Amino acid sequence: MENMVELRSVSKRFGEFVAVDAVDLHIRAGEFLTLLGPSGCGKTTLLRMISGFEVPSDGVVLLAGQDVTGLPPYRRDVNQVFQGYALFPHLSVWDNVVFGLKMKRLAKQDMQQRAMRAIEMVSLAGMEYRKPDQLSGGQRQRVALARALVCEPKVLLLDEPLSALDAKLRRAMQVELKRLQARLGITFVFVTHDQEEALVMSDRIAVVNRGRIEQIGAVSDIYHNPKTRFVADFIGQANVLEAKVQSQNDASAILRTHGIDLSISPSPSLNGSDQVLICIRPEKIRLTRNAPTGNNVFSAVVREEIFHGATDQLLLQSTGGVEFTAIVANESAAEECFHQGDQVFCQIHSDDVVVLAHP
Repeated sequence: MENMVELRSVSKRFGEFVAVDAVDLHIRAGEFLTLLGPSGCGKTTLLRMISGFEVPSDGVVLLAGQDVTGLPPYRRDVNQVFQGYALFPHLSVWDNVVFGLKMKRLAKQDMQQRAMRAIEMVSLAGMEYRKPDQLSGGQRQRVALARALVCEPKVLLLDEPLSALDAKLRRAMQVELKRLQARLGITFVFVTHDQEEALVMSDRIAVVNRGRIEQIGAVSDIYHNPKTRFVADFIGQANVLEAKVQSQNDASAILRTHGIDLSISPSPSLNGSDQVLICIRPEKIRLTRNAPTGNNVFSAVVREEIFHGATDQLLLQSTGGVEFTAIVANESAAEECFHQGDQVFCQIHSDDVVVLAHP
């Protein structure tokens, strides 16, 4: 698959501050890629260099194979949806949507057809003559999308466009955006600090930290096989523990952490290592009242129970004194219910212990 966007050793400095540090990034045509990271990590600066609103201090930006590093935004075949939508408050939905087409000086009939198609695409037919202050937050967001899509860009850039919406509407818009992108086949580059948003919507996620991409990959791979402690902690919940390598061969390895011996599958990250960091997702810990057979079994006490609706989060303490988190179905659905003070047995599958490549 061809690359629609390429960043080659791109950096951006503001005085002495390095916002983006020698980033290489390839975004495929027609994919939904999310730049995910905390505030101030450089993800919005990366987006602005793709759009042309920022010029790299070093490196090259390519769009469909063409070097666009020095081109202004209006000469790039990209459009951007901003966090605050940036609609013209005095213009109707229709006039907001056709604004970009008027700048391109299209024929009136072509302009009307494309504007109507974009408005129908985002389910706003019948609202063409309302002003932005007569619309809900979700409807304003859809106007901003229609205005960006009507110019048929090769790449659509979205800078936290859902952050102003309430939780229920945000979840609905996540699904709507993903469906729209799949139907149109346009390359979407989405910026967010919300890990759930990234997991729901993306084909691939690039996790950004301190101006660099710590890991990039398919959603399931980023979640199940984090490479660094930062990625493990930032994507979902994680129990990250120090462990000592006891033994290893081609079939398995034995790690000891806080008095617990864990048999795990071989990992390249173990090569030449004596001390390692391991990651165990809370939902991968199986809890029972009676000791199960097999490997990777240890006892613990439930110290705290936190209700999350469909799930319960249990804070556990092993007999060796280590604290960790498990997530189980809540008591209305679970076969066994666990409460504060209960003695439990924990079991972890060998493939669910991930050795982190870097601290």
